[in-house]
Amino acid sequence: MPPNLKLQQRRESTPSRVVPGQAMGRAELAEAVNDYIWRTRSLRRDLDGHTVARYERGAVRWPNEEYREAFRSVLRTTDAELGFMPARKRRAAERDQALYVNLFSPFDPGTIPADYLQDDRSIGQVGWSDVDKVRAATRGAASSENLYGGGSSSSAAETELRRFVPLLTGQSVPATRRALLESIGNLSGVAAYSAFDIADYNEAERRFRFALWCADAAGSWELRASTLADMARKVAYVGNADGALSLIELAQVRSDQLSATARAMLGGLRAQFLAAIGRLEDALTEVARADEHFAEHMPEAAAPWMCYYDEAEHMGSTGKALIPVAQARSRIELAAPRIRRAVQLQREDYPRSRTFSLTRLATLTMRLGDPKEAAVIGLQAADNAKLFRSRRIRDELNTLAEAAVAHRKFEGVAELRHVITSNANPALS
Repeated sequence: MPPNLKLQQRRESTPSRVVPGQAMGRAELAEAVNDYIWRTRSLRRDLDGHTVARYERGAVRWPNEEYREAFRSVLRTTDAELGFMPARKRRAAERDQALYVNLFSPFDPGTIPADYLQDDRSIGQVGWSDVDKVRAATRGAASSENLYGGGSSSSAAETELRRFVPLLTGQSVPATRRALLESIGNLSGVAAYSAFDIADYNEAERRFRFALWCADAAGSWELRASTLADMARKVAYVGNADGALSLIELAQVRSDQLSATARAMLGGLRAQFLAAIGRLEDALTEVARADEHFAEHMPEAAAPWMCYYDEAEHMGSTGKALIPVAQARSRIELAAPRIRRAVQLQREDYPRSRTFSLTRLATLTMRLGDPKEAAVIGLQAADNAKLFRSRRIRDELNTLAEAAVAHRKFEGVAELRHVITSNANPALS
C-alpha cells in the first residue's frame, strides 16, 4: 500500500509545541489528538506515535470520525489534505494518479512491451501470492548482484523477469495489479542494473525502459523516480553528466508525491551531477538539502526498491558528490569523513558498496592526503574486489592506480598498483 505522504508532510510542516524550532513529532501529534478528544468528548484515548506511523505508512486511510476530527483540529486542515478518504474514493484517486503519471510517459501503459511476452502461457487469476513470488525473486536477484556483481546476476535476473511478465496478462483486482506492476518493474530495474554493472549498456537500457513502463502503468511516482535515477547513473557513468542531470530533474517532477527517502536519494545524485559539470556551489547546496530530506526518512515505510537507501548509502552518495569539491579546494575533509562513515556502516550483505567506498576513499586520500594510508585502504579494496565480476569496480580501481602513479616510490603504493593490474579480469577490461 502506498504511504500517506500528505499526512506525513502536514505533520512535518506543523511546528512543535514542545520543542521550539522543530517539526511536530509523531508522539507529540498522538498526544495532541488524545488531548483534543478528552477536551471535546470527555473520552480517554491511547493513540501513540507507533499508530501515527501506521497512518503515515498508509495502513489506515479512513480513521473513525472521532479521530479525523481531532487530526483536523490539531493540524488545522481537511480530511483530503491529510490524505484521509474512504476506500471507494481512494481507488478513484489512485486511478487519477495513474493518469497524471502517464502524462509524462513515452509509452502506452495499456500495451505490454512485446519483448517480454514471448511466452504464450494462458494466465488466469493473479493474486497476492504471485506478487510475493515476484518480490522474493527480486530480493534474490538483488542480493546476488550485491554479493557478486552483475556478471553472475544479469542473465539470471533476465530469466526471472521473463518468467513473471506473463502474469500481467492475467486477471486481478486493481490493488493487486498495481502491486504486481511495481514488483515486476522493480525486478526489471534490478536486472537492468546488473547489466549496467558489466557494461552491457544496450541490455541495461532495454530493461530500464521496461521498468519505467511498469511504473507508468502502475501510476507509481516512486518507482518512476527510482528508475529514472538508475538510468541517470548509467548516463553519467558513460560520460554524459549533463544528460544525467536532466534525467534526475525529470525524476524530481512532483516530488511532493515522493517519500523523504526518495527525495534524499535524488538530491544526492543531483549533487553528484552538478559537481561533475563544475557547479560546485550548487552541489554543496544540494547535499545540504539531501541531508534535510534524509533526516525525515522512515525506513519502516520504504518501498521495496528504496530499502537499500540507508545512512551508509546516503553518506556514500553525498560523499561521492563532494569529491570534486574537495579536489577543487584541496580540502580532503570536505568529502572523506562521509565516505569513511559509509565504510563503517555498510553491512556485510552490501560488500560491493563497501568496496566502492573504500576505492573512492583510497583515491581521494592518494590525491589529497597520505599516500601510505591510501595504499593500505586501496589494498583492502583490491582484495575485496576479487569477489566481484563488475566492470564498474574494475574502472574505479583503474582510477586509483592512475592516482597512485605520482606516489609509486612510497611504501605500499607500488604494491597496490601491482595488485590492481595483476587482478584485472580480462572479461571486464
